[in-house]
Amino acid sequence: MIESPDQPGRDDLTALYTGHYKQLLRLAVLLVGDLAGAEDVVQEAFVRIHYALGRRPVNSTVDCPLAYLRQTVVDLARPGLRRRLTRRHAPPVPDAVVRALRRIPARQREAVVLRFWADLPEAEIAELMGVSIGAVKSYISRAMGKLGLLLQPSR
Repeated sequence: MIESPDQPGRDDLTALYTGHYKQLLRLAVLLVGDLAGAEDVVQEAFVRIHYALGRRPVNSTVDCPLAYLRQTVVDLARPGLRRRLTRRHAPPVPDAVVRALRRIPARQREAVVLRFWADLPEAEIAELMGVSIGAVKSYISRAMGKLGLLLQPSR
């Protein structure tokens, strides 16, 4: 790692930004439901990790910067936190899927997006959401049932 002596972690942050911004933005769009809000969430997540890296003690680091960013995006995407704010290269999500995701409860949407778009294991999703693995499985199961009904072609 090559660092600027006056700004520790800056090169790492640049690499994180260039390597993961699009992935984090897709995650945020699916959680938030609109591009402008998602961009705000991801931008704020990068501001927060920049602050965390700049304030760290000399021998301390954020354990896993990408996990920190994901967690921050998920937290900021929650409606209460978002109001306070003024899969690698996955194909675009069809509009019908985005509309259907908007129609399911937020926790179910969060679990489905983290599982199938962020490609996270259930244990990591449980940790990010602050719930048990069983709750994650339940959220995903209920969400998939609802999404299946919402995405059925009209007969």
